[in-house]
Amino acid sequence: MLNIHDHQETGLTDTVRKVSIEAFKALNLNETHVFNVIIVDDAHMQEINQTFAQKDATTDVLSFPSGLDDEVGDVFISIDKATLQADELGHSLEREVGFLTVHGLLHCLGYTHETEEDLAKMTELQETILAPLNLVRSQ
Repeated sequence: MLNIHDHQETGLTDTVRKVSIEAFKALNLNETHVFNVIIVDDAHMQEINQTFAQKDATTDVLSFPSGLDDEVGDVFISIDKATLQADELGHSLEREVGFLTVHGLLHCLGYTHETEEDLAKMTELQETILAPLNLVRSQ
């Protein structure tokens, strides 16, 4: 089950839904798995980052794995950071939010990018999930 909470009323819930459905297919998850995506602003993201990671700064995405078999976890996305990054990278906001959704989901499932090998695996999987939706990198 996918729950999307767009606290900023960005109009991107359809993008998040499509990306999540594609990711669930690629990762062999089903509708019994609970996944929550919450879109917030920088101020809210900074509060969450301070509370849970003791970092007094905003960030683009935070993932909170649930640890339960049927619950994937929660992903918070800062729409402010996503907008800035989309502009800097020269692609659409939909692409950036889609990427952050998949990136956060993968972190909830235990994927990391601590090593070059892990980064390559995660990057390939993200692009594989986003490509059918035409949410590809501009570069």
